[in-house]
Amino acid sequence: MSAPDAGDFVRAHTRLGQAPLVPELTLYLATEITPIWQATEDWLDTQNIAPPFWAFAWPGGQTLARYILDHPEFVAGRRVLDFATGCGIAALAAARAGARSVDASEIDALAIAATLLNASANGLHVTCLPEDMVGSACRWDIILCGDICYEAPMTRHILPWLHRMAGQGAEVVIADPGRAYLPRDHLSELARYDVPTSLELEDHTRRRTVLYRLHAVTP
Repeated sequence: MSAPDAGDFVRAHTRLGQAPLVPELTLYLATEITPIWQATEDWLDTQNIAPPFWAFAWPGGQTLARYILDHPEFVAGRRVLDFATGCGIAALAAARAGARSVDASEIDALAIAATLLNASANGLHVTCLPEDMVGSACRWDIILCGDICYEAPMTRHILPWLHRMAGQGAEVVIADPGRAYLPRDHLSELARYDVPTSLELEDHTRRRTVLYRLHAVTP
């Protein structure tokens, strides 16, 4: 899918609004889950489109964004990577809080399009990296990860690299709303928030989401 097509798709299936925990940012979000899910399924066979996780502000992303906006000194003047950015909410919060630079990585072309549209809607600049960053050399001061441990294969793919990044000087922060595959070691808690959500997306109307610092694994 070309960039213009992806942007048109995002605009056609979302509306500008705000996430409950982060009203400071305007985002292109799905207002009803079924139409957007069906629309992407209809395109899946011909366009190889992934499920539209980018169309929602998930609890992990909202928690990262809320913490950053409440503590701008956390990212101010620092190089930030928002890994698996989704709709880009954490990346945008970092840009607004004064990060030196903000990279937002995603393998989904629609997520990249949504992030760029959301950045434009808020008058902010982020650099989108349309690739799998796992294996990349460390060039960031902070790596933000919102809700990345929801599947075992993804967790196994990502965690060793994130531990290496922590060992090379990056501050790795994971926001997790109680997913089954989050490892319970090499973590220290930074903050926690109760995030309003929908029964269409989660099994509760609020999700307790914890912000963790991930530490390097020592031999």
